[in-house]
Amino acid sequence: MQTFPYALKPADPPRLGLIVLQTDERIEPDFRRLLPEDAGLFASRVPSGLDVTPATLQAMHDHIPAAAALLPQARGFDVVGYGCTSGSAQIGPEVVAEQVRKGVRTGAVTEPVSALAAACSALGIRRVAFLSPYVETVSDRLRAVLAGRGIESPVFGTFAEAEEARVSRIDPASTCDAALTLLRAGGVDGLFLSCTNLDTLDIVAGLERETGLPVLSSNLVLGWHMARLAGLGQGALLRATRLGRACPTAPARV
Repeated sequence: MQTFPYALKPADPPRLGLIVLQTDERIEPDFRRLLPEDAGLFASRVPSGLDVTPATLQAMHDHIPAAAALLPQARGFDVVGYGCTSGSAQIGPEVVAEQVRKGVRTGAVTEPVSALAAACSALGIRRVAFLSPYVETVSDRLRAVLAGRGIESPVFGTFAEAEEARVSRIDPASTCDAALTLLRAGGVDGLFLSCTNLDTLDIVAGLERETGLPVLSSNLVLGWHMARLAGLGQGALLRATRLGRACPTAPARV
């Protein structure tokens, strides 16, 4: 037997972990577009219900550590994101972070609620028009959690869809029409399109041009926040939005 010498590669880029809902068909392709090509992104899946209700969202709590533990463990992560907006509100952002850290070593944890709060702070947004795909009981919990973080949603609309598989198939044109209808009410600083499984990326820039307001979506703010926490630059798609232009430089890695 021969033993061969070897050289080690240079240090890897920042490592980002993403916990994706079992039923989510949108967040992974969106993140491939949002993040820089050299971002070290690794994904795991967490069991989730076919319907979105407070009970099915809360049920994810116990599965989060195991889902986080399925991420590669040879090295720690710079940041791990939990990819569920309503689940973050139902379980609680702080509890989500605790559950993630039970399964994986990471410098930071974020989810769409904390990411939205950070994005609104960066853009000076305090009042949003809020569009949700989900039934009112699910959306009400999220709106209350956001209000506790200083983000009011005086204008609210929903597609009232409980089935997760149908949410991923909602036509972006329908989302755009509903958003414009909400914004006609006025009295808001921006628009929030909720849900990581809602197809929104291709309408954000157009809505911003048409309305003159910042437009945020769950995947946009989560990708932005994870990139900043990991000390990464931002992908071209993210920089094309008002959020990306307002915060073009990533901070030092945590």
